[in-house]
Amino acid sequence: MSGVLIKMLAVWVVLAAPLQAGALSFSNRYRSPRNSERQIRKSTKLIVLHTTEAGAKSSLNKLSERGEAHYCIDEKGTAYRIVDRNREAFHAGRSMWNGKEECDSYSIGIEVVGHHDQPVTLSQLDAIRDLLILLKKEYKLNDTQVVCHSHVAYGAPNKWQKRNHRGRKRCGMLFAMSSIRKHLKLKSKPAIDPDVRAKRLVVGDKYLERVLYGNIDTMVGKIGRNIAPEQKSGFFASLFNRKPAEAPKQTNSTPHKVKQRVIITPPKVQRPAQPVAQPEPVRPAPPKTPQQKEPASLRDLQDRMKFKEIGTLCPKESPYKIAGRSWNAATTYYLIGDRVVRGDNLDPQKTPSGTRVFQRK
Repeated sequence: MSGVLIKMLAVWVVLAAPLQAGALSFSNRYRSPRNSERQIRKSTKLIVLHTTEAGAKSSLNKLSERGEAHYCIDEKGTAYRIVDRNREAFHAGRSMWNGKEECDSYSIGIEVVGHHDQPVTLSQLDAIRDLLILLKKEYKLNDTQVVCHSHVAYGAPNKWQKRNHRGRKRCGMLFAMSSIRKHLKLKSKPAIDPDVRAKRLVVGDKYLERVLYGNIDTMVGKIGRNIAPEQKSGFFASLFNRKPAEAPKQTNSTPHKVKQRVIITPPKVQRPAQPVAQPEPVRPAPPKTPQQKEPASLRDLQDRMKFKEIGTLCPKESPYKIAGRSWNAATTYYLIGDRVVRGDNLDPQKTPSGTRVFQRK
């Protein structure tokens, strides 16, 4: 190895060292301006894992501006420090665990760039694992004290639920799944919901309850499959990303093969001095594909587009109870008076009783 290369590598080690804790990279780029305003946390009983449900840039800007997490881990596995880990970060919102509300006052919040029902990257899982190892050791926490936001979040009574209920959010629910927790080196998880068992809350999302405390695991076989091989960038990209030169094979055919590789361009074609322009053939335009029309009236739903009415909302019949998991899907429609609203645009809090629910036959 040449002296120049040794010096370059030495500089790289010095520059990289302050950002490393084992294999985990930290960054203070999005440190929150709210940090100094937040009071010191008196105790730490939980680590709460969230999913941002949005991309990295917008999520990091929002989290930093409002001080809504202690850490955020992007798709490349970089852990951004948002609020000091010994201070309170406003990440849990309305929350309760084992009878104690305001989880912000006794928990650390880690946001992971991604969605609650989609696989995150292998780099993120490795970073979460390494960060959990550090935090569990520092605060003397066990594996069951690493929970998802959906474990602790709860909803207030409304026209769909008469009591305080678990199931306000599915945020971070994939981190309760066995395949994910195994990769995070978490050997156990909460076995029951202590607040539902004590009747402080009722179950508001039965599917979520089966994910958190049952055996539903939609991430099996998906860990790391959405990751392309990472290429290093920046000053040392040419050093680390360059493929090694292949040595020529020592055979009798080597000179012949080398000549074949040299001849890589076709011979130039002599063109006439004044080429005659040839008219391009007229090609018929491809047929237009008719766009799927959205239903706009009761007649569209029942007659023209063959939707089936499956129920009517009332205090005892919520969208979820009538349509199940597809209550907020694009294939479910609600007739509010004369207005048709697609499921993924529905606000349950602003949906009156008497609203009719339709799905395709």
